[in-house]
Amino acid sequence: MRRQSAVKQQEGGMSAQPVDIQIFGRSLRVNCPPEQRDALNQAAEDLNQRLQDLKVRTRVTNTEQLVFIAALNISYELAQEKTKTREYAANMEQRIRMLQQTIEQALLDQGRITDRPGPKFE
Repeated sequence: MRRQSAVKQQEGGMSAQPVDIQIFGRSLRVNCPPEQRDALNQAAEDLNQRLQDLKVRTRVTNTEQLVFIAALNISYELAQEKTKTREYAANMEQRIRMLQQTIEQALLDQGRITDRPGPKFE
């Protein structure tokens, strides 16, 4: 009962429902909000494909070992994507600062031109 309430809190109050998925020939029941069921099934298919590919490439037959290798690969890929996202965000922040400075300078220059004594050109 406690676990179910934690799932609801995690999902922002959405009611999770039990869903059966197949991972590498084994049935697994997990709680999932109905609107995320397609994403869960896609993730299960992706994991199954990764496990099959690993089994062929590594010739490892121990399912537990394959699962750990797949988990490590996925964790590594996630870390790479997080790094890319941080770098992209930093790059965008730098560009935004440069644009702000350019705009501020243009406004200052505009103010200097229009505030000059003497004839004004329009």
